[in-house]
Amino acid sequence: MLEALGIHRSAETVYRLMLERPEEGVAGLAARLDWTEDRVREALGQLAEARLVALEEGADTPVPFHPEVSFSFLLARAEAELNRRRREVERAERAVADILASRPGTAGAGGPGHDVVERVVGLEAVRDRLEALAAGAREECLSLLVGGAQLPDTMDASQPLDQLALERGVRIRSVYQESFRNDQPTVDYVRWYCELGGEARTVPVVPLLMVIVDREAALVPVDPEDGRAGALEVRSPGLVHALVVLFDRLWEAGTPFGEAPRRDAHDLSPQERELVMLLGIGCTDDIAARRLGVSLRTVRRMSSELMSRLGARSRFEAGARAVKEGWL
Repeated sequence: MLEALGIHRSAETVYRLMLERPEEGVAGLAARLDWTEDRVREALGQLAEARLVALEEGADTPVPFHPEVSFSFLLARAEAELNRRRREVERAERAVADILASRPGTAGAGGPGHDVVERVVGLEAVRDRLEALAAGAREECLSLLVGGAQLPDTMDASQPLDQLALERGVRIRSVYQESFRNDQPTVDYVRWYCELGGEARTVPVVPLLMVIVDREAALVPVDPEDGRAGALEVRSPGLVHALVVLFDRLWEAGTPFGEAPRRDAHDLSPQERELVMLLGIGCTDDIAARRLGVSLRTVRRMSSELMSRLGARSRFEAGARAVKEGWL
């Protein structure tokens, strides 16, 4: 959505509808959204402050400025703020590094401590570190697995590690992307793993590859878009806790393996709901397909079905109707 640009969701809904129906006045917008006119005027006030519309006093029909010009200004302002914050964080990082370097007993100061974050370079080194962490697990191993189908060599390497860990009583929980159900070898592997005592759930989108062992150490990619960039081994209690919270949120929202994905009150599957959100924020079919881990053809079929259910003829209209119907 556009909240990162300072535009609230209600204001964005009004703006999208204005672009589709520029002839509508306040009353018409309110009627189409089933809102009060005061609520529409409040949203228009926010849009006027953001320089997206012209709102003359006493006029009933607001006039949107050219979107490219307006958004160029907003994006430039947001980027400037982001750069300012980035410089502040960089200064804070240097200050933290100075404090840690001067602290007795920490790694880098000659003591026996362990760096809170260590970079692991190279795919082979990452695999070796994953195996070492899994082999040393005492109580629990949590995993987020991106993409649909898992690579055969990855499953072959994981199988003996998973089996040994489960046999010695380690609890293993994994969150997979829902589209893995389309790949039979991956389905067979997860079924085997669950029969041994492992636990698995699925969600429409997994944000990043991640492994957490005993809530003490985590391995995450340096760049989620490029596995060749290596990984970060995180041992800072605060950072590991944050990653555990991320895993727990996805686990709670996930569908247990072996169960059909639960549909919500609007008869939307989790995958359909995610697609509605992606379309609502302007993602192309290609981006949505990559995010969901499905084919472009599947996304286009699902999009067509969802727009038909909403009675919408465009993505903008689908987004507005989805909000009006309470889908989002």
